[in-house]
Amino acid sequence: MGRGFIIAVSCLLMLCGKAAAGWYHVENYEGTIGPDPVHLSLQTYGSFGSGITVKGSYFYDAKQRPIVLYGTVRGTKVSLCAISDDKEFQRIIVMGSKTPVDTTGCPLSLDLSESGATGTWSKGTDKFPVTLKKVATLDNTGEGKIVGNVEIPFWAETAADRFAGVYTKTSAGICMTKMQVINKKKKKIVQEIGFDDEDCNAGMSTTPIYMNVEKWVEGGKDIISVDFGGGKFASPDDYVLNPKRRKYHLKQ
Repeated sequence: MGRGFIIAVSCLLMLCGKAAAGWYHVENYEGTIGPDPVHLSLQTYGSFGSGITVKGSYFYDAKQRPIVLYGTVRGTKVSLCAISDDKEFQRIIVMGSKTPVDTTGCPLSLDLSESGATGTWSKGTDKFPVTLKKVATLDNTGEGKIVGNVEIPFWAETAADRFAGVYTKTSAGICMTKMQVINKKKKKIVQEIGFDDEDCNAGMSTTPIYMNVEKWVEGGKDIISVDFGGGKFASPDDYVLNPKRRKYHLKQ
């Protein structure tokens, strides 16, 4: 994915303004789908015409691969579909739709409560119970609130790693204070990257919070971009993987 395309998409999604004005209401859950442990994060907001009012990211603990979600919220009822490929991601997540997106066949159905959620995951003849406990909340739509340890599972991934943002409330507001690099095979954090960001803008750019870290390739190397809020002229920090040290460092 090219650098120019990423900048254009970021500008479109944040409407060339700062998302910190109140885009983010996120709740994180952990629990099980059938016998399998999972982590789930959901961001809710008003529809832009497509009817989609929630986007999310979840992963099975055993695989550690982030799965992109979209769907609808009606009262306490949530219907969620998973993005199946890059083409669908571009059409639904990046470009958006001016006409309603059908979510009646979504496999994941949840009933939310103050403490968590229950529901079912079903596809074809397969059907599994879902039990989730709410573990953290991020809300900057008002004065700003963080409850629990907020780790955002970004959609970006490489063959070896996934990425999570640790969001906290500072004197300057809510933002990502560090990014975790999680090795999917080892299922553990192998690197943490902090940000010299006194204005608290890291991870506060794109409308879906899960796109504030993006992956692209340059010269055969994986590049991880961290987006910053602060207006349309804010530039991302790009990190490149050193294959020998297996560490990401700021691209010069």
